[in-house]
Amino acid sequence: MSSDASPLTFTGFGGLKLAAEGFGNPEQPVVLLLHGGAMNRRVWRDAAVALAAAGRYAITIDLRGHGQSEWAKDGRYDLDAYAADLRAVLDQLQTRPVVVGASIGGYVAMAAMADGGSALASGLVLVDAGLTMEPGESQRVSEILRRHAKGFDNIEDACAGSAELSPQHRASSPESLRRHMRQDAAGRFYWPWDPQFLSGVDNAALNALQGKVSDLKIPTMIMRGEDSKVTTEADIANLRALMPSAEFIQVEAASHHVASERSDVFNATLLEFLERRLPRAPITYEAGSDARTLRDAMGCFGTGVVVATTRGAEGSPDGLTANSFTSVSLDPPLLLVCIAKSARSLAAFESSGSFAVNVLHIGQQLDSARFARRAEDRFSAAEWETWETGAPILKASLASIECDKHAWHDGGDHIILVGKVRRAAFEPRRDPLLYFRGAYRRLHLT
Repeated sequence: MSSDASPLTFTGFGGLKLAAEGFGNPEQPVVLLLHGGAMNRRVWRDAAVALAAAGRYAITIDLRGHGQSEWAKDGRYDLDAYAADLRAVLDQLQTRPVVVGASIGGYVAMAAMADGGSALASGLVLVDAGLTMEPGESQRVSEILRRHAKGFDNIEDACAGSAELSPQHRASSPESLRRHMRQDAAGRFYWPWDPQFLSGVDNAALNALQGKVSDLKIPTMIMRGEDSKVTTEADIANLRALMPSAEFIQVEAASHHVASERSDVFNATLLEFLERRLPRAPITYEAGSDARTLRDAMGCFGTGVVVATTRGAEGSPDGLTANSFTSVSLDPPLLLVCIAKSARSLAAFESSGSFAVNVLHIGQQLDSARFARRAEDRFSAAEWETWETGAPILKASLASIECDKHAWHDGGDHIILVGKVRRAAFEPRRDPLLYFRGAYRRLHLT
């Protein structure tokens, strides 16, 4: 596999241009690698070449104010700005990548994927990135970076500064370090980053993620250098408690810069995780095998979300959330919705001669969750009305369709309920609430 890289450019938050490189075949599964602070995308080169050789498409990217990416004219290097950049990049990719983030890159990945953003990625690898930075080590590093922000007279002085910054790290040769530095017309060498970034991310911003990372449901691996002074064992223990499904690897004889200090171990560990949790080959279901695999395969078909409603035998409103819904015919006007035989509401639909289907928009996710629960009163917090048949109509839905029961069919562990449409109304200015691979999604227009 060639180590040649193709130049790429992404548009980040506020139109800021982000420089990147792609390694391998773009048709292969994507791995997006985010470097740490005061670094640039070139620190990932060994890993990117290994990923490409293993049949992945690796994209290395310079964070804002780093490497060849644009500096923020407004001086914004806060965690929210970085996270907005990453979400913008993920929106520009054709597939959902695995995101690998080291140090600040890991903080950025967690911030971008909190609050539902994990739908934009298929996996997450955090490399020596917890939810706090050890204050003493963070201050030491920051002081060194600030002291040398005005550059070096020669490459030998730059090597000395690099050694001071990372005493545990293998010393860089002048030739290798030169590739990572910026040189002006007078021959002075500079680390390739905007000094303003040093004030951008702090522990207060990271602490705000405490209540959000537990919502991440994608395959995740946490990796720490055993000798790291930036991310402590206690911090990783806290992160693991918040993300109990995440795998954890501690790399011996490595400090904060795990990927470069122990590239052999890092690359092997990353590739093993990817092949085991996110394999390149399609996951296959055979008749009689794990039903969950079939369910996941069916989940690849993105659907809308509806709440089907009716009146029970005693006239009380009843309903449930469903995504097995489709239009059947226009002449006569027929639709169907599938109801699990285990559903508490099934008896109400069986006894009633009419029902309604309410198609939900993106602002009705709470309604979807409420009607999916086995609560006794699902209507107390919902605004609803009735039309001709008395079936409950959820107000302000994307569309509401009132039906007479037309047919009732057995469908394995579900009942197929076919309705003949009496009346329908819809709101043309809203977007649908979508469901894909076990999670709510929003329509992405390109």
